[in-house]
Amino acid sequence: MATSSDDMSKELNFRRYEDGDYKEGAFNQKIFQASYSYKCPTYVHRTPPCQGSCPSGHDVRGWLDIVRGMEKPTGDKTMQQYAFERATNANPFPSIMGRVCPAPCEDGCNRNMVEDHVGINSVEQYIGDQALANGYGYTAGDDTGKKVAIIGGGPAGLAAAYQLRRMGHGATIFEALDDLGGMMRYGIPGYRTPRDVLDGEIKRIVDMGVEIKTGTKVGVDVSMESLENDYDAVLFALGAQSGRPLPIDGADASNCITGVAFLAAFNQGRLQHVSGKVVVIGGGDTSIDVASVARRLGNITVENEKDRPESIVLNQTAHDVAESAARQGADVMLISRSTLANMPAAEHELEDATNEGVEIVGQLSPVAVVKGADGRATALRVIKLEEDGSTPIEGSEFDIECELIVAAIGQTGDMEGMEDFANDRSLIDADKNFQVPKKPGYFVCGDIVRPHLLTTAIGQASIAAESINHYLANEELKLRPKVDVHHFDLMDKLRETGLEPDQYASDKKESAEDKDIDVGLRGTADAKFAVHNFEDRGSAEIISSDMLFLGHFEDTPRHKRSQIEVTSEDVIGNFQERLVALEEADVVAEAERCMSCGMCFECDNCVVYCPQDAVKKTKRGESTTGRYVETDYDKCIGCHICADVCPTGYIDMGMGA
Repeated sequence: MATSSDDMSKELNFRRYEDGDYKEGAFNQKIFQASYSYKCPTYVHRTPPCQGSCPSGHDVRGWLDIVRGMEKPTGDKTMQQYAFERATNANPFPSIMGRVCPAPCEDGCNRNMVEDHVGINSVEQYIGDQALANGYGYTAGDDTGKKVAIIGGGPAGLAAAYQLRRMGHGATIFEALDDLGGMMRYGIPGYRTPRDVLDGEIKRIVDMGVEIKTGTKVGVDVSMESLENDYDAVLFALGAQSGRPLPIDGADASNCITGVAFLAAFNQGRLQHVSGKVVVIGGGDTSIDVASVARRLGNITVENEKDRPESIVLNQTAHDVAESAARQGADVMLISRSTLANMPAAEHELEDATNEGVEIVGQLSPVAVVKGADGRATALRVIKLEEDGSTPIEGSEFDIECELIVAAIGQTGDMEGMEDFANDRSLIDADKNFQVPKKPGYFVCGDIVRPHLLTTAIGQASIAAESINHYLANEELKLRPKVDVHHFDLMDKLRETGLEPDQYASDKKESAEDKDIDVGLRGTADAKFAVHNFEDRGSAEIISSDMLFLGHFEDTPRHKRSQIEVTSEDVIGNFQERLVALEEADVVAEAERCMSCGMCFECDNCVVYCPQDAVKKTKRGESTTGRYVETDYDKCIGCHICADVCPTGYIDMGMGA
């Protein structure tokens, strides 16, 4: 109904300016009056906490939105291929990472504030497995004529080679061992990283035109000087392949070895069984792998010195496979300074190891290795600790008799022939751009910087590749963004969908003061050369749960991957993969649980609840991810309702007219 002239003249009617007013008052006094304000909707993109928690900077929200069907593929691509392309912008190993990554992204997931996190790993595994099944590959960029030497063929070196080839740079990997894969192959057992899966994901990278030189140790077989002469840049990605020994008396005993060496001997197929009780020291994922492998290998009685486990591990010999037929269950104990509840290893890994027959004891600290007359360890002396994991309990020392002691307490690098680049921990220092300080043309990434997760090494490789790209172009390196991830870019999305804004055409005229006035900048709400009422804060902010409308989301149980249970009775020789992948329907349903934090997912709440019909769905043919809705500012009164009911925190009320 039309408003009468009498009602319009009433004092209560809103007028922004009274007759005679010529100055705007203080906004902080006039922002909100009754049901209106001087603010209007602004669509703000922020980084979701899953992505902010991922060391490789995965666009997790992006590929979940693709799997759920919210963001549609372009052209004739399938959902699976489109999701694969989005996921591998950051990480070229989706199938492996979906299996073994401890998933800090899931810990950060805002859905934890509703009921349970999204099963991000299970969706990533599906994307990776589908890519292998369908033969999806990578495309190298146009050749730049530049060449980069990469020292190390593990996750960091391979990921760097992948990113560099996408940029068009030549990449040569120098790997000291016979096969590529690094810790993914030699540090993680095959029942967690199936070798056909690993080989398939590595082959995609090699097929981009990466030159491979295995069995070649830089600093020994090839000098650093030759790399500097033959290549335009050098990237250290050699990993931390040496375990840290126990810092206690007697740790030089021959049967006191490191977890890294133990797992390498097993993964190379040389170590087929153990002999006597095995004590593993650690508490992290590597120590769990050692203990679980020892249980699977089983125990046999060894008469010959050459067949003792430490002889196989340290002397590069191999067990006779036939002897393994006589093996029995191995007695394996894992000890840690931490309480059981605070151990660094993933909870489900601890549970699996316990089910497999590993005895796990917390609050114990090694004191000394007890040696026999032959110099071999006969026991590990330990002391009990208070719950803080550091305070010894006086008089609580005791010996644990054993035949093999395996220390999984940390890793370091093998810097033979590269000593000029090593720090006092046999690692390599790096700046924020992953350059080697004071060494122009040298870059570094991965465990040789700081041993951490596979996904950390992969994320560092991506940044190092960017830095190398700038270096090769003689460009100055800029500060990295506060939130340093692979961001969603609205302009890229608009180009992809054919919705790129028009080219700006300047329209200048002379003013009275003889100055150019660009009249094309006036009235930009109707202009076609700009993206309006959209702000990208992804590089500066991570959206927290208190910025969401959590009431929009119903409790929806997580679709969990099942797991083949391995008990202490059937653990010996059981090297089959434990995880059972989700079926596609469950993968899609799990992706639908994503709350799309910081990005519109077309719920229509803002459209439905706007009392002025000011918020509208973007016209068909002009709509795409990030541009599902728009505001008619002639109708908007700044009531804030759209922002209040936005589930994803995508709408902010900003200053407007």
